[in-house]
Amino acid sequence: MTDTTVQQGVLDAVTGATEEQVRRDDRGHVFHSWSAQGLIDPLPIASALGSYFTDYSGKRYLDFSSQLVNVNIGYQHPKLVAAIQEQAGRLTTISPAFANDARSEAARLITELAPGDLNRVFFTNGGAEANENALRMARLHTGRHKVLAAYRSYHGATAGSIALTGDPRRWASEPGMPGVVRYWGPYLYRSAFHATTEQEESERALQHLRDLLMVEGAHTVAAIILESVVGTNGILVPPPGYLQGVRDLCDEFGIVMIADEVMSGFARCGEWFAVDHWGVAPDLITFAKGVNSGYVPLGGVIISERVAQSFDSKPFPGGLTYSGHPLACASAVASINIFKEEGVVEHARALGEDVIGPGLRALAERHPSIGEVRGLGTFWALELVRDRETREPLVPFNAGGADAKAMNEFAAACKARGLWPFTHFNRTHVVPPCTTTVDEVREGLAILDEALEVADQYSTGS
Repeated sequence: MTDTTVQQGVLDAVTGATEEQVRRDDRGHVFHSWSAQGLIDPLPIASALGSYFTDYSGKRYLDFSSQLVNVNIGYQHPKLVAAIQEQAGRLTTISPAFANDARSEAARLITELAPGDLNRVFFTNGGAEANENALRMARLHTGRHKVLAAYRSYHGATAGSIALTGDPRRWASEPGMPGVVRYWGPYLYRSAFHATTEQEESERALQHLRDLLMVEGAHTVAAIILESVVGTNGILVPPPGYLQGVRDLCDEFGIVMIADEVMSGFARCGEWFAVDHWGVAPDLITFAKGVNSGYVPLGGVIISERVAQSFDSKPFPGGLTYSGHPLACASAVASINIFKEEGVVEHARALGEDVIGPGLRALAERHPSIGEVRGLGTFWALELVRDRETREPLVPFNAGGADAKAMNEFAAACKARGLWPFTHFNRTHVVPPCTTTVDEVREGLAILDEALEVADQYSTGS
């Protein structure tokens, strides 16, 4: 399969539209998420292949964002496309009330990969719905209503999931679902616990959770939800002992541990699930994104036997018309088999250990705007600062408009050079497809090296 060079004005292969028509219809009729509609000008994309996508002028971008950190297998993998086509020719849709071979096989493969006794899958259309239903399961299983959720987190934009979310995207939806109690997770670089080592950070963050359970009443808490590795809010890799400590607290007080692996799962952290890095088995794992790289919408909850048994004789009061959609499940089956056949998990792990990590640390030695490098697999962040000593962020928290100028200029410098970055607050995340080659990663790092000179201009350190 080869990419098609698309020149300005060439017709779109599907709709017959030119770039001008795509822009016009988009601006006239598409309502975009998380955007002031009159202030955006979305770039029309003509094609994509592997680790790159191409606009209508023929300019190609190396994707260091994996779109929304979900195109883990890369664009247009021929075996994955073929699996969707084959399923479409056989059976396009069937109600969740029936058994279906694609759905059953997807569930079997996913549970075989999951740790512990997580042996059942409830399929959803994406990550937000997965977190909604995981919380519902936890509340019904325990008969309790509170849930502890981190400030530095994002769990989705549906009503319950946005209430669980800790970052500013929840503000517009408040007041939200009752029963959510916030906590600070570990983040040594900006420790809420005045820690100076990873061990201190882990111990103090766990004591913080224990203190919250004491004053909230552990007997009222249904679940503790966390991103195994915090995603959009910083790619925060938990220190050794933290996840096991959360597991132990949940066991001590009869609380359901929910690991949100929507972003961190399926090779992104160099493991099938990020929790595998620490050998921890939650009660529920939520997934989406990398399970089939977004080729067809799919998410779900992987459920432990203990939680699943709560619904052996009473119905689970939740469902979705497209739960376990055959096209989506067929794509998940194909994706998991491709990951195994092509060693994608191992490749992502090696990229992190041998190429991305060392490459980013080398950049930090040259650029005073880099305050910290952190990550695993193909899941990394550069925290950009004005001053390394004070750790003043390059832009303020939740900056917009003129306050975000430094990061906007950095992102523009990346795009001008053919690299599509993922930026959030004062960070740029390095999250290419897990199938990206070593040479492609080095190409991207070289562009970052040039673009970071823009950020350095705002740095007062050396």
